[in-house]
Amino acid sequence: MAPLAALEFFDISHSYGGVGAVHSLSLSLAAGEVVCLLGPSGCGKTTTLRLAAGLEKLQQGEIRMLDRTVASGEGLNVPPELRGVGLVFQDYALFPHLTIAQNVGFGFNETDGKAKQEAVYNVLEMLGIEEFSGRYPHALSGGQQQRVALARALAPKPSLILLDEPFSGLDSRLRDQIRDDTLHVLKQSGAATLMVTHDAEEAMFMADRIVVLNEGKLQQIGSPDTLYCAPVNRFVAEFFSEINYLTGKVSGGTVDTPIGLIAAQGLADGLDVEILIRPEAVCLSAVNEASERRQVHVVASRMLGRTSLIHLCARRQAGDEIHLHARMPGRFLPDENQALAVELDPNQTFIFPKNL
Repeated sequence: MAPLAALEFFDISHSYGGVGAVHSLSLSLAAGEVVCLLGPSGCGKTTTLRLAAGLEKLQQGEIRMLDRTVASGEGLNVPPELRGVGLVFQDYALFPHLTIAQNVGFGFNETDGKAKQEAVYNVLEMLGIEEFSGRYPHALSGGQQQRVALARALAPKPSLILLDEPFSGLDSRLRDQIRDDTLHVLKQSGAATLMVTHDAEEAMFMADRIVVLNEGKLQQIGSPDTLYCAPVNRFVAEFFSEINYLTGKVSGGTVDTPIGLIAAQGLADGLDVEILIRPEAVCLSAVNEASERRQVHVVASRMLGRTSLIHLCARRQAGDEIHLHARMPGRFLPDENQALAVELDPNQTFIFPKNL
């Protein structure tokens, strides 16, 4: 028998003042799975999280947890405290007048005081903050407060953890460390996790699957690899990285561009298309007289640490220029105005019918 889903949305919709926030979303989370809701501000991701938590009353559809209906458009709305979920808010929402141990134990249903104390200590130890158990939140750093908020959510051993942009208040170096630690702890807990973020790299780091939303509508669901390498439309492709944007027309199964022919399988001849090329798909090399590769000229080159960013220009048949970016691994700093041969990686080059 298949295990019960930790969380299921069935065709849920929600609006505020007649303005749709979520439109007909269906989604299922398995135990131990980390799923990220990703999209720009106002796309409906936080509303979706709040509906799962019971902080918003569902207007249409159904929400189930472990095969138990907790909300429906028919009026059922199980309150948050009875849903058995752990919540971590963006501002952590710690009680300033309670110690760290008291914060973590707040709302804990365990009636045995000794068992509760042991459970609180265990989760603090798991997150490496047991030494702060007697302190108050104001005495901790932002990263330590984030760990406390996560400990409070994990202590009752819920089947579902809900995270609302939990790393947004941390500086970049600390954020990398904290989210790495958080991922290990979440996987160790075995709970399903639904996390909201607007940071594509963060979603790729944390998630087993990513749900991309735009204006309340589902764009694509899949693994980080699938969404990065096989986006279904321009919105998804652009959300995961900078892109070089070209337009063209299909002819003989290809599109002729200033930087080479691009295969357009499955698209009809004469169709106007838009071409999205990730900077890392633009492969540069020295000009070889025997090579038939197209050429570009260097506008500027910058070392960015692990990669080098090259600003390029290429000339169209009409005589005007297009400007492109290439990312090359390591140190690659060609001179200004230097001619280079260019080749495209088809796995990072995407073609869509125009205005899709």
